Amino acid sequence: MGDVELLLILLVVGGLIALVATRGRGRGTTAQNQLGDAEAEARRWYERLGGQVLNLTGSDEPSKQALADAAERYTAAGSQLEQASSAPQYRLVTDTALEGLYYVRAARTAMGMDPGPELPGSAERSRAGALDAEQSVDVEGRSVTGSPQPSAQNNHYYPGGMVGGRPVPAGWYSEPWWRPMLLGGVGVVGGMMVASALFSGFGAAAVGGDAMAGGVDPGMDPGMDPGMDPGFDGGGFDGGGLFGGW
Repeated sequence: MGDVELLLILLVVGGLIALVATRGRGRGTTAQNQLGDAEAEARRWYERLGGQVLNLTGSDEPSKQALADAAERYTAAGSQLEQASSAPQYRLVTDTALEGLYYVRAARTAMGMDPGPELPGSAERSRAGALDAEQSVDVEGRSVTGSPQPSAQNNHYYPGGMVGGRPVPAGWYSEPWWRPMLLGGVGVVGGMMVASALFSGFGAAAVGGDAMAGGVDPGMDPGMDPGMDPGFDGGGFDGGGLFGGW
């Protein structure tokens, strides 16, 4: 092999090595940029939630309760932010903070204030829809009510989404029946019974759900056991869990 041929081989090999190294640096830079963007987005929403929580005081029971729920999300988002080290973890912080801001909007609305700019939506909230009429269901000998507007009776806000894989419309409810299902504990069975009753009761009053818009058979909730809640037609079914803040 001549000197010229050897030189050509060395040049080709060197070029390939340089190309691989450049691509590796590019991938590393892209991943780092994505991580930085996710962290900046998480901190932006977290700080926005903090500004609202720290500067608002409820004037009635519905607004006080909604702000208490917002404060819980703020605390949870702060804990998540301290431990976050990847883009998915920072996105979880964003989801939790956004959930808190939905509660802030509800509190501001209850106090007759401008709710502020619209917040990013989610597929779960879109599918669950929102109550557009006052409803009542009887579960285990007690009445659970819900309404699109806050009142002394309906003072627990829910921003809409999935509870235990089941869609629940956004609105104001007479009790936070979904909490045991989210947190676990002795009230889970009771919460599931309330959820089942709500499907046929409150579900019919929900608007904005993707299932209705998509022409799903109102007599059957897709993905659900045919023996359960055949009358629910308010919002589709999604196997995912509820908000990242919990």
